[in-house]
Amino acid sequence: MRFVRYGAVGAEKPGVLDARGAVRDLSAVVDDLAGDVLADLPGVAPDSLPLVAGNPRLGPPVGQVGKIVCIGLNYSDHAEEAGMAIPTEPIVFLKATSSIIGAHDTVLMPRGSAKTDWEVELGVIIGRRAKYVSEADALDHVAGYCIANDVSERELQIERLGQWTKGKSCDTFAPLGPWLVTPDELGDVQALDLLLEVNGTRMQTGTTGAMIFTVAQVIAYLSELMTLHPGDVIMTGTPPGVGMGMKPPHYLKDGDEMVLEISGLGQQRLQVAQG
Repeated sequence: MRFVRYGAVGAEKPGVLDARGAVRDLSAVVDDLAGDVLADLPGVAPDSLPLVAGNPRLGPPVGQVGKIVCIGLNYSDHAEEAGMAIPTEPIVFLKATSSIIGAHDTVLMPRGSAKTDWEVELGVIIGRRAKYVSEADALDHVAGYCIANDVSERELQIERLGQWTKGKSCDTFAPLGPWLVTPDELGDVQALDLLLEVNGTRMQTGTTGAMIFTVAQVIAYLSELMTLHPGDVIMTGTPPGVGMGMKPPHYLKDGDEMVLEISGLGQQRLQVAQG
């Protein structure tokens, strides 16, 4: 199934998409797509739910996110374009939850930013508590998947004392959605195509089959370090084609538009503005 959260910022309601892509209201069934609800998402027939009128804003498809855990350099060709060594175990950093926005909201570059970059990534939404889980059992802890954009300010990330979290946690730097797609509908999570365009020009093309560490390996690895709770989001790394890796580098500017797609997970269309 394809779950959404729709409505004004901070007042999103739970919903589900029907076969025609229309939003159906789920708020009589669950209060929100958050917390323990994610362990047992309702299997209702969408056509039995009230139709939401018009074209509502789609917010992030999961609420009350406890933490965003990111995996760096998880595609070997992206590590090469960044001039960094291919990692022998997952590189882990955190991204502030205050950076979360919806899939069609506006990305605001920080004041003075000249090096704001894009990163299309597969987002993993945890549904069940995971601690010391095996790779074989790891995917049983997933509620669903979504598109994630790990927007990054490279000066803050690399030049300002090398703090990755600093360059990746600015407000609006974590667009999620538009949908939470359940594992049974998505299929093989290691066979998804990813793409990102800026102003209609293809920048990133990749496949999750090229990940150095699979989704199952990442979940198992993280569960050794920290407890993963329902609603936590994992960003699993980006394929090549980021602005930092171009010669010369190319970064976002006021008025740009980013379009992101991942097989089965819909599309993000994000405007860029100067904050």
